Amino acid sequence: MRNILYPVIILLIVSACQYKNEVDLIIHDALIYDGSGEAPYKGNIAVNDGIIVAVGGTDGYFSSQVLDAEGYSLTPGFIDPHSHGNPFETPDFQNFLAQGITTICLGQDGSGPSKTDFQDWFDGADTLGLGVNVSTLIGHGTIRRLSGVADNQEPTLNQLLTMRELLAEGINLGAYGMSTGLEYIPGFYAKENELEALAETVGEKGGIIMSHMRNEDDYAVEESLRELIRQGKYTRVQASHLKAVYGKGKERADELLEIIDSARNAGIDIYADVYPYTASHTGIGIVFPEWAKAPFDYDSIRSLKRDDLREYLIERISYRNGPSATLFGTSPWSGQTLEQVADSLGRHYADVLIDDIGPRGASAAYFVMDEELQQRLLQYDYSMLCTDGSPTMRHPRGYGSFPKFIREFVLRDSLFPMESAIEKMSALPAKSIGIQDRGMIQEGLRADILVFKPEEMMDMATFQNPYQLSQGVSWIIMNGEMVKSPEGFTGKRKGILLRKGTN
Repeated sequence: MRNILYPVIILLIVSACQYKNEVDLIIHDALIYDGSGEAPYKGNIAVNDGIIVAVGGTDGYFSSQVLDAEGYSLTPGFIDPHSHGNPFETPDFQNFLAQGITTICLGQDGSGPSKTDFQDWFDGADTLGLGVNVSTLIGHGTIRRLSGVADNQEPTLNQLLTMRELLAEGINLGAYGMSTGLEYIPGFYAKENELEALAETVGEKGGIIMSHMRNEDDYAVEESLRELIRQGKYTRVQASHLKAVYGKGKERADELLEIIDSARNAGIDIYADVYPYTASHTGIGIVFPEWAKAPFDYDSIRSLKRDDLREYLIERISYRNGPSATLFGTSPWSGQTLEQVADSLGRHYADVLIDDIGPRGASAAYFVMDEELQQRLLQYDYSMLCTDGSPTMRHPRGYGSFPKFIREFVLRDSLFPMESAIEKMSALPAKSIGIQDRGMIQEGLRADILVFKPEEMMDMATFQNPYQLSQGVSWIIMNGEMVKSPEGFTGKRKGILLRKGTN
């Protein structure tokens, strides 16, 4: 009898080993929003070697690390398609991670990796130990200057060829495309033949152009969109932080979205990103005329054309909702409005701008957008959420955009079902950027996973106190590793530099 039983027991053990695979992590009984925009479902997830290996049922797997997610939602890690920051200075990027953002896209607004040799930048970023995954774009303004093009000049044929070579080199190294900042120097001086030649290079490499368009003011934004759409004949394009400064209402938003819809119907692959605040943020140069900014000598302009400059600034600030609508983020005026600074100095705000600040002396938040219009832009099927923020920018969007979106737009105002909101924060930006191995809860993709209760998501940052980390994400798994639990951040930095073609 003993001789018969032993082989049976051995056979059972062998069978169990054949049908039970040990994995690094199993998450049980979560409400899974997979990023597709489809309704959620209850299920389990298995993760091994940084990869999602099972979704729904995990009967064939066991693990020494099991997370009971009953009562919690499970989503892909969020992806921010428009971010700022220097990974060599703040590699942990905890301001993003606390929001549930596990991947960011840098190199925005025409200013990308700034080292002379792109290879050095990519190799160096690979070794940093990043707190989030980092993708990047090549900046149009960066390659323009690296090619020796003077700010207010058109590139020669040879310079344009050099720009195209630098752009191709950057994408070959792993950049996902190019960014433009056409409201800034030197992008302001780029003409369409230059932009379309570069768009052709981006298209040949299968990349995207993300554009801070030429003018976001309500009277000019339509033509700015059309200029971007013309580049879309060559490659995928995205309108960065889409807005209509001073525009009002849903109807105005629908007029802009009709332009995008018409382009998509004509075969242009165009997207947009939007942040959930009604105040923008950029350098104070935005209120100065072009003839008072580089490459022109500001001191000479101030001396010779002071009356014209003063008149322009008064008109411009009045158009931008007055001096109380400009909130400085630069010392020594941080947290004060232009009106408050002028009052404290006992001088007119235009004179303060001319003599104390100048076109490069400060950054500020500008309360110039209409909430109803911006909400409607975010409801568009091909628009997605972004922060347009950084670890150091004095604006709450860098610390609070994604929880604010869930708290206000989804739960409070019911502007989106949760599944659509999750898609706008995960699969849609992955698709537009071109990130192929994350953005959804799907077998075979990288395990960037969030587990949380939506009603607990809370943005803590304010305009007066913008550097407060968001709260509410209970567990964050990045590339298969636990980097946050309800007890707090683990201190592990498990992000990687993403490279086009390999991620």
